[in-house]
This record gives sequence, structure tokens and C-alpha cells, in this order.
Amino acid sequence: MRIEDQRRSDQIEDRRGMSVGRGVAGGGIGLVVIVLLALFFNIDPSLLLQGGAPPGAVPQAPEQRVEARAPSREDKMADFIAAVLGSTEDTWTELFARSGRAYRKPTLVLFTGAVQSACGFAQAAVGPFYCPADQKLYIDLAFYRDLQDRFRAPGDFAQAYVVAHEVGHHVQNLLGIAEKVQAAQQRAGQRGAAALSIRMELQADCLAGIWAAHANRSKRILEPGDLEEGLNAAAAVGDDRIQMASRGYVSPESFTHGSSQQRVRWFRRGLETSDLKACDTFAIANL
Repeated sequence: MRIEDQRRSDQIEDRRGMSVGRGVAGGGIGLVVIVLLALFFNIDPSLLLQGGAPPGAVPQAPEQRVEARAPSREDKMADFIAAVLGSTEDTWTELFARSGRAYRKPTLVLFTGAVQSACGFAQAAVGPFYCPADQKLYIDLAFYRDLQDRFRAPGDFAQAYVVAHEVGHHVQNLLGIAEKVQAAQQRAGQRGAAALSIRMELQADCLAGIWAAHANRSKRILEPGDLEEGLNAAAAVGDDRIQMASRGYVSPESFTHGSSQQRVRWFRRGLETSDLKACDTFAIANL
């Protein structure tokens, strides 16, 4: 990716190395549950953490507050994240303005090991996530080692896709989509709620594709091989790919994010159409 001249976002909270309150009671057991649900079954942590701490959890410390600012250029990975976030800000500010809306920039929180958000306490094992309650994205940069080594999805554009996907959830929140889906999930049964979650995740993939297409037209950020990296990353985090790697078989009824084929299809749809209406995953029967 060409990011040298890209504007850096100043909406970065650097909490790396900061201590946080204790997590779920039981320590190791709680961590194992989170790892199994988040990594093996690809559960959205914002859904797991909705409504505060679960029964039996130890009370959490208040959310930490750190001044948001652009990281140093010498902090290479954080600087890269700031450049990608700045690019998403420019893209969505322009696209929202076209429809007469104002885009509120999310804050991206860098943390190490564990973090306290308005959605609850989370271990790094849950992976990057978006919390609609505080409109912040959370990521432990160690996740990118997992993306390369565990999920076999190397490359800087694969890393950018992760940020753009979480920003997609922020866009859904601003447009009122997240609130409507959450209400529908509360009325639906477990399987219905999971089906809605899949549509949310695939739409976020499509929105990430819109960002990539728009940013490339305006700033020429893509280099040869970048699109392949992004598509590979989308495929690598499909429910079927993760379940097969972790369990040796695929259980479609437990999907929450969509299959590899679906995630690639919707990311590509955003790339090819650059049209928000084309990302309406709730309007079609066959995903």
C-alpha cells in the first residue's frame, strides 16, 4: 500500500502497556471460553459483551481515558494504522456528505493483552472489535501476527482490511442499522440472531470494499497484489475456514460471520460497485 502521503488520523488512543481491571471470574476458564468462542467460532465480541459483565464476573474498573492523538512516525505499525484510519475518515466523510449527513469519526484504541470498553472487559484473544456504546475500535496489534501466521493472510492491505471492516461497523452504527439489527436479534431465537449477525458482518465487509475502491480512486493507495491480500484476508476469517482449522469439520448452523466465499463475495461487491445500496445484505435471500 502507498501510505507515505496519506493523512494520519489523530483519533488514536494508545493504551498499550496500561493495566486494566480483572476479567471474568475464574481467570483461565474465562479466557479459554473467550478463545474458543472468538477464535474458533469467530463470535463477534460486541455481542458477547453486550449488556455489561456476565453473571459471576468480577466488577470492572472504569474505562480508561487517554488523549487521542496521532502516533509517532517511528512507531511503524501504529503509524500504519493511523494512516488507514485517516483514509477511512476521508472516504466516509465525503460519502456521508453526499447524502447530507455528517460523519462522526470513531476513535481507535490500541491495547496490549486486555482492555476495558463501554461494552465490557475483553481479552486480546477476541481479536479486533467495535463497541457501539463508545463508538471506538479496539485492536491489539499482536493480532496481525495471528493474521499472518494462524490465518495465513499476510500483507499490509490484509491489515488495512481489518481496520476497514471494523470501521464498517461504525458506519452501520451511525446509519442506525446496528440499532435495528440488535432489536431484531432480541426478538429472534438463537438461530435467527446468528443469521442477522452474518448479514451484519457481510455488510461490514462490503463497506470495507467501498472504502478501498474510493481511497484508491482518490489517492491511488493500492499496489500490485494488494487486492489479492484483502480478498485472501476476507476468505481466511470465514467461519468455515476457522472451524475446519480448529475442529476439523464445518458446522454451518453455528456460523456468525459468514463463509469464506460469502465474505470474499461481499468485500468484492463493495470494491466493484462503490455503492452503499449494493451493500444491503438484508434485502436479498441468497448471500
